[in-house]
Amino acid sequence: MTKITEQDSLYRHLEKMSVEELTASINREDKKVALAIEKALPQINAVITKIVSQLKNGGRLFYLGAGSGGRLSVLDAIELPTTYGISKGVVNVILAGGVDQLIEAREEEEDNIEAGWKALESHNVSTKDFVLGISASGTTPFVLESLKTCQAKGIPTGCLVSNPDTPIAQYSDLPIEVITGPEFITGSTRMKCGTAQKMIFDMISTTTMVQLGRVEDNKMVNVLLINDKITDRAVKMLMARSGMEEYDLAKQLLLDRGSVRKALDHLGK
Repeated sequence: MTKITEQDSLYRHLEKMSVEELTASINREDKKVALAIEKALPQINAVITKIVSQLKNGGRLFYLGAGSGGRLSVLDAIELPTTYGISKGVVNVILAGGVDQLIEAREEEEDNIEAGWKALESHNVSTKDFVLGISASGTTPFVLESLKTCQAKGIPTGCLVSNPDTPIAQYSDLPIEVITGPEFITGSTRMKCGTAQKMIFDMISTTTMVQLGRVEDNKMVNVLLINDKITDRAVKMLMARSGMEEYDLAKQLLLDRGSVRKALDHLGK
């Protein structure tokens, strides 16, 4: 396989560049990310379709990763219970080194070939679930060995990689290959690869939640009322959708029922 992610940057002598030259060059490279994702949309769509099917049948999604990509998947997963009112545990992250060690960036754990499967096993992963391996290189041992075991046990798998024809893609039922090219800093895959991963996580989780009925029109009708800002947004959402005109009455109904959707159900809307 060709590791495009390790190829030399297209830019030389960065230390001699001005601030303006550096930011313009980084921006030029970042513009390539969305176009690379566009080419992979059929693969992304196939993964989302399978995830939706698994979740509708009581399964769960597991992001499985290391390094920047794994950490970005944590950021995606932790937002979902609040934003969409889903139960904790529907979307999970298996991170090399452990989610509780997120800020320590324990990169050495990506070479641990047993830890990923052990962590999945501790969650009682089964054929009802879907495991999405995340690896810019497509070779990360932590991810690769876990996907091998998943496939051997008939657990549906996918992957998100940034090189073509990788070992991880070979052990994924539904691979996503987003080729963003050499990084601005040679080998620094937290840059374009990381940007692509973040955008794709947004696509996967948002589209999945819409398909699961957690969004109506373009509104977060199941958002959890965790602070004043969100509660105010939800009150106004309820008023707009129900025709209620009294803010305080709408707020009380919302707080009594716990979400916009449940308040609308109470009103028969």
